[in-house]
Amino acid sequence: MFELSVPRPFASGVERTVIENALEQIRVADSLGFDTAWCVEHHFLEEYSHSSAPELFLTAAAVQTERIRVGHSAVVCIPEMNHPIRVAERAAFLDILSGGRLELGTARSSTWTEIGGFEADADATKQYWDEYVRVLPRMWTEEHFSWEGTCFSMPERAILPKPIQKPHPPLWVTVTSPGTELDAADRGIGCLGVAAAGFEEQERRTKEYHRRIQLCDPVGAVNDQVATLNFLYCHEDLATGAERGMQMLGNFGLLNSHLLFTREAYPTRAYQTLGNLAPGKGRKTESGSPADAYGIPEGMGIGDPATITAAIKEWESIGVDQVNFMLNAAEILPQDQVLDSLRLFAREVMPAFARGRRDGSGA
Repeated sequence: MFELSVPRPFASGVERTVIENALEQIRVADSLGFDTAWCVEHHFLEEYSHSSAPELFLTAAAVQTERIRVGHSAVVCIPEMNHPIRVAERAAFLDILSGGRLELGTARSSTWTEIGGFEADADATKQYWDEYVRVLPRMWTEEHFSWEGTCFSMPERAILPKPIQKPHPPLWVTVTSPGTELDAADRGIGCLGVAAAGFEEQERRTKEYHRRIQLCDPVGAVNDQVATLNFLYCHEDLATGAERGMQMLGNFGLLNSHLLFTREAYPTRAYQTLGNLAPGKGRKTESGSPADAYGIPEGMGIGDPATITAAIKEWESIGVDQVNFMLNAAEILPQDQVLDSLRLFAREVMPAFARGRRDGSGA
């Protein structure tokens, strides 16, 4: 999961270095058998994320790799940012360029900094998102399409090109605020967690998601997978892994904390506070895990291979299909350490888990 966070000072070439490092990480991940590379869409968020054109980043990733899937996490479904027709066209084009490897996440933006920058109506974003996820599958599958809606209307036209995947690329929605997983289930789309939660909370959400998706009114082809956000730093020595991994996690947390107030700056009930979403000590308080001695939060992919394997086994046991890892935060870790962590994880941890359900890929 790539935020493309850029450290200050913003010297000449620093953004290019961040992008090139991320692309190298994806090439290595592809060779090691990782399943999906996700990239966010954000605007105006200095340091935290300079990923304003993920479709271009993912295109570069697609043409430099062979099997790893490429995922938007996610396209912001607000017409002032991304018109629905352009979302459908760009996604189909990327699916073709990648040879049918696209995963399309959808979102309604997460900060007033972004929404206000485009002068969009924060109270309308959920309605806009609902309209997008209903029209995108139709644009991809119908020869000609027309629409009279709330956020956009169009006369009958052929939306071109069409994606390779049939009936269409898998749809997801990013889940930050509790309750969005229910919106995903009701529409038959994947639950793409982008706010870290502890075991107990994730298990509650996952069970209810799977219950409700059985009763869904699908907007397109059903994608019944649950993904959760995590952080990865793997080292042979637990103490070293914990020290470096927690440094990376702490740096990301600092950058993320600078965004919390932007959820409160605009008085609307459409957006809830992010302050209660950090992973905590759930049912594993007395786990006796070696990670406890180093203060590693519950379920994090930080430490040595044995510790990380145990954490992911727990995620697997509560029904999570996919664990998505942040690998760095504003380049706090040197690139060689990030790549070594990926290779060790692939060698010592990945063999403990079964492959996934789609196209022979794992989850």
